[in-house]
Amino acid sequence: MQPGHDGNVIIKYADDTYLIVAAVNSDTSIGELRRITDWVDDNHLQLNAAKSREIIFQARGKCNKIVQLPLPCMGIEQVTQITALGVVINDHNMTATHHVTSLLTSSTKLLYALRVLMAHGLPQQSLMDVFRATVESKIQYAAPAWSGFCTAGDRDRLNAFLRRCVKLGYRDKSAPSLVTVMNSYFQGLGLILTASIYSSSTCLNDPVIVTLSDCDDTTKHL
Repeated sequence: MQPGHDGNVIIKYADDTYLIVAAVNSDTSIGELRRITDWVDDNHLQLNAAKSREIIFQARGKCNKIVQLPLPCMGIEQVTQITALGVVINDHNMTATHHVTSLLTSSTKLLYALRVLMAHGLPQQSLMDVFRATVESKIQYAAPAWSGFCTAGDRDRLNAFLRRCVKLGYRDKSAPSLVTVMNSYFQGLGLILTASIYSSSTCLNDPVIVTLSDCDDTTKHL
């Protein structure tokens, strides 16, 4: 499945499809959606419009432009943030704040399981191993994709959470800080994370439409 216009991108991962329409091609979004629908029909799949979402990225201060979706994709909801492969992305400032909030919420819930294991006498080293395999791996998941968009406040919140885990005995005191861990991801690329890379130039002058569709191959029709 390929886009019908130069500058547009279609990314498919398992049964998730991401349609990215450039600002200069905003008038082609309807045609691209129709191409996806035709491809789904030709391959005997079903496009799940109820699970599909549309998000528009644009520069701050620009008025939102509402894009009317054609049939049979009228059921696609327009949202202000999406979760793409586990990473939360919002439409207005392109920071990782919402993703960090989601991470801290889910990671805090995992601490209950660690508390139960500690109460049942799990050795300290084993407890730290479980922490690294669950909580720390969750925080570091896809970090090269989102850590560069963290604000100073986001990094402070993450570091405060890890310091709390050290006090609770779940994390080794000698474990590297979050900034050190994140820097290691970029050293091979020559990119050292010392501050947020977000700037006003990150935003686009015109909207970009990203449409996510879910092709359910379990509902094939013959």
